[in-house]
Amino acid sequence: MIRAAEREVQDRRADGIDYSLILVGKKAEGYFRFRGYRIDAAFSDMSDTPTYEDARTVARVVTEAFEHGDVDQVELIYTRFLSVGTQRVVVRRFMPLQTGVTLTGEPRPTHEGVSADHEFEPGPGPILDALLPRYAEARLFAAMLDSAASEHANRQRAMKSATDNAEELIIKLSRIMNRARQDSITTEIMEIVGGAEAMSQGGDENKAPAAVHTDFPGARSA
Repeated sequence: MIRAAEREVQDRRADGIDYSLILVGKKAEGYFRFRGYRIDAAFSDMSDTPTYEDARTVARVVTEAFEHGDVDQVELIYTRFLSVGTQRVVVRRFMPLQTGVTLTGEPRPTHEGVSADHEFEPGPGPILDALLPRYAEARLFAAMLDSAASEHANRQRAMKSATDNAEELIIKLSRIMNRARQDSITTEIMEIVGGAEAMSQGGDENKAPAAVHTDFPGARSA
């Protein structure tokens, strides 16, 4: 996600367009600050378990910058959660709002041949003034939840991989230890058996010859 944001900034700068970074999370802030990028706003301690108030705080800063003319386009970059094993970095237009998209930024399915006239009470202006900030907050909150879920999924996958590697290492080291212990026991047994055989052979060689007596008269004792 950070690399995708950096590519977007570099592409804008290559076209001669200025940029404005509004970051959520300590890692993003540390990355861009270390590399000398200009950071206009940074928010921390809200990426792990984001709340709607967090999304409202960030959306207020982004909306004010857009309404005051400081920026003419806002791109939302986040990690979309698809499953525990699959997450995808997406870059969506956040402002100005695109027509025909859902809350997650996906294109809304079209139904050809279906049209309807709408009547607004009061007029569309007051309604949009009230609803558009809520829409921006809800869309940003959905992106923050997606990113948080993706982060937890990556952490869970990394912990599972570490656990599997640790278990494999334990099995391997246990086999090595058992083999070394068996070799040590075998060596000790062989040393004991060899020592016993050496003592037995040495005892047989050091025995004194026995005296032989005969019953024949005049015979010498050996």
